[in-house]
Amino acid sequence: MKSDDMKPLSNLTGLIYSLTRIIVGFTFALHGVQKLFGGLKCDAVELFSRLGIAGIVELFGGALISLGLYTPWIAFVASGQMAFTYFFSYYPQGMWPVTNGGEPAVLYCFVFLYFTSRGS
Repeated sequence: MKSDDMKPLSNLTGLIYSLTRIIVGFTFALHGVQKLFGGLKCDAVELFSRLGIAGIVELFGGALISLGLYTPWIAFVASGQMAFTYFFSYYPQGMWPVTNGGEPAVLYCFVFLYFTSRGS
């Protein structure tokens, strides 16, 4: 039995990666829309505040990642932002992401770190 027989989706890895990058980038951009424009169950924040800068990174970074433009560089910045977000916003409420509400930040952080290593 060949090793490729054990990987039924191996011929779709490029497509699956692209779809994952597009969806993750889009959902990340939605967080930026929330922060910058309000709506989607969130109030707009001041543009040059810490959350405003995060919103800019999320909106434009998510859009660029979805489009596959400068993905390794933008994903590296977004990964760092999510690590910063976790340690300054969620970690003080408890160590474990499942109890402090920081699961999305941790997931985004490591997905973006993967995108950094994989590329566009």
